[in-house]
Amino acid sequence: MTEWYKVGKLVNTHGVRGEVRILSSTDFAEKRYAPGSTLAIRLENGEYKQLTVKTHRTHKQFDLLTFEGYNSMNLVEPLKGLTLYISADQQEELEIGEYYYHEIIGCTVVSEEGLIIGRITEILSPGANDVWVVKREGQKDLLVPYIESVVREVDINNKTITIHLLEGLDA
Repeated sequence: MTEWYKVGKLVNTHGVRGEVRILSSTDFAEKRYAPGSTLAIRLENGEYKQLTVKTHRTHKQFDLLTFEGYNSMNLVEPLKGLTLYISADQQEELEIGEYYYHEIIGCTVVSEEGLIIGRITEILSPGANDVWVVKREGQKDLLVPYIESVVREVDINNKTITIHLLEGLDA
């Protein structure tokens, strides 16, 4: 069975020629959305339908795409709200210290002292570095910057991440 990974969400149409706005959730937008690349959407019956990217450009915070065979707003309108995926075999090997979102989300975060802090539920990309959102029991979420002075160890196999709680991080 093929594993699928989210790369973006189709949030709206753009113009009348079949262009769509994508809210991207991939660090590899230029590669994922390159003309000729293949993406998939999940249909109501649970099956995945392949779409081939025809054009790609950026506009404000969105990636704008057209797909082969979808040349009007009427054809892409039913796609609004759907998530775009790639298959597991489309992923490339990453450098040491780099991770896919799906590898990080769901990991348990522990302090250097061994105290369980919470579980990562989301990754934000506000600028210079990613910020991991850690859901905690009975407390507000903890925002952990993915920087060397905070993130001490990432163990993908055991789904655990050890962090150093800098002063003021848990304010």
